[in-house]
Amino acid sequence: MSVAYWVVAGLLALFYLYGGGVKVVQSRERLLPMMAWVADTPMPAVRAIGVVEVLGAAGLVLPRLTGVAPWLGVAAAVGFVVLQAGAIRVHLRMGDRQIALNTVLFLTAAVSVWLAAVS
Repeated sequence: MSVAYWVVAGLLALFYLYGGGVKVVQSRERLLPMMAWVADTPMPAVRAIGVVEVLGAAGLVLPRLTGVAPWLGVAAAVGFVVLQAGAIRVHLRMGDRQIALNTVLFLTAAVSVWLAAVS
């Protein structure tokens, strides 16, 4: 189960490290083609979401890697489940039915929670 956790959590961490980093450094104009929800969201909130994603990515990997507070990996994965549940809600509220990526991320984070809990 440990190898499975590292594969799932590692891929999830890479995705969120990239996605969060983009939200932190890019302008609204550069984000809009990739993320339509940015048009109706204040930039400080977009930046905060990006910071949360980067910190969550670190939380998936670093505690298990260092052996310090490994429960933080579970907490980070739970946080990503909650984040994607909110993202799906925002997309549906905006009339955007393209939630496949969010659903995959939701399910991947849920599997990561389970793998972290059992290993």
